[in-house]
Amino acid sequence: MWQNTRMVVLTAMTASLYAAILIPFKVLPIIPGVTEFRPANAVPVICSFLFGPAAAWGSAIGNVIGDFFGGLGPGDFFGFIGNFLYGYIPYKTWELVSSRDPIPPWHGRWASFLLDPEWLKFGAVVFVSAGACALVIGWGLNLLGFIPFAVLGNIVLFNNLAVGATIGPLLLAVIYPRVKRGRLLYRDVMPRRAPTPPLRGGIGLALIAIAVVGGMVIGNLLSTGQLSLVQLEGIDPSRARMIEATLGLLPALVILVIGVLLL
Repeated sequence: MWQNTRMVVLTAMTASLYAAILIPFKVLPIIPGVTEFRPANAVPVICSFLFGPAAAWGSAIGNVIGDFFGGLGPGDFFGFIGNFLYGYIPYKTWELVSSRDPIPPWHGRWASFLLDPEWLKFGAVVFVSAGACALVIGWGLNLLGFIPFAVLGNIVLFNNLAVGATIGPLLLAVIYPRVKRGRLLYRDVMPRRAPTPPLRGGIGLALIAIAVVGGMVIGNLLSTGQLSLVQLEGIDPSRARMIEATLGLLPALVILVIGVLLL
C-alpha cells in the first residue's frame, strides 16, 4: 500500500477527517482523559469500505492526532492498534460475506429493511469490527491499571457500534456511489491486490467472531468478579479483578490476532 501514492493520500485524508471530527468532541468526555462521545467513530467504518487498508492506517493515525488534544499517554498505543483494526476488519470481512456494494438496501419499510440479509451482514461486520477495537483498548488500559475492562470495553463497544451501525450506512448510501464513479475505491486504486482465499478468510472471520464474543463475555465476568480464575491473596479486590481480566483475556487476544492475520 505504501508504494501507491494515491493510497498514501487516502490515508492522510482519512486521518485528517477522523481527527478533525474527534477533536471538537473532546469537550464531551465520558471518561475524562480517556474517551468521549465520538460521532467520528463512523469514519473508520465508512472509509474502510471506500479506501480499504488506507482507512486502517488513517484511522489509527487520526486517533493518535485526536488523542494529542486530550493528552497523550501509554494507553494511546492500544488506541492505535484498536482503531487500526476498526478500520481494517470491515472491508476485509465484507469481501468474504457479500459480493454486493456495502450499502444496506432500503425497501421503504423498517421491518423489511432490518430483516434484509444484506443489512444483517452489514450489522454483523460492524459488530465484530467494533468489538475487536473494544477488546484491544479495554484490555490494554485494564493491563495498565487505568480503567477496568468492564467499564472501558463496554463503553468503546457501544460508542463504536451505536455510531457505526446508524450513521455509517446512511452516509455510505450517499458517498459510496460517488466514490465508485470516481474510481477511487481501493479496488480501483490497487487493481493487482490478491484476494484472500475464501476458506482461509472464512476461518479468520470465524476466529475473530469467537474472540470478540467470547472475549467481551469473559472479560466482563472476570472484571466484575462474577467469574474467578485464581484466588489472589493480599491484593485489593478491585486490583485482583483487573489482574484476572488481563490474564483471562489473553487467549481471546491470541485468537483475534490469528484471525486478523488470516483475513
